[in-house]
Amino acid sequence: MISHQDQTWLKMWQENSPELRAKAVEWRKQNALTRIDRPSRIQKARRLGYKAKQGIVVVRMRVGRGNMRKKRPVAGRRPKHLGVTRIKPDVSMQQVAERRVLERFPNMRLLGSYYLYKDGIYLWYEIIMADPSHPRISKDKEMRGKIAGLKN
Repeated sequence: MISHQDQTWLKMWQENSPELRAKAVEWRKQNALTRIDRPSRIQKARRLGYKAKQGIVVVRMRVGRGNMRKKRPVAGRRPKHLGVTRIKPDVSMQQVAERRVLERFPNMRLLGSYYLYKDGIYLWYEIIMADPSHPRISKDKEMRGKIAGLKN
């Protein structure tokens, strides 16, 4: 069953509510990678392993939308065979966001990520990570088990 908070987010997305659009305007002004205090979708974050404790980090990541772009060839070709359009990436934008965040935080382990919002230019995801060397995480049996199964 969908939780009340998830229903609220779903309703906000479907109606494209002014509150969500206002948040997106703020997010656009921020850096692509922004560390935040607490998750926007707490239920979803908890399902992925979030706990409000030291050693857990939540990051909002912005990635560009759209297909990949390729430079046009200089020599003459029939437009259909230029091979510039309809080039698709091998990985989803969510995986791209996760990879970029892990490059910035090499000592962290990825617990999970979830979709936040998209507009005409960007997609936003929230990524939850844990620091395996932090005492609060290393002493927590449940967190140790989750992190031990991760390979990144």
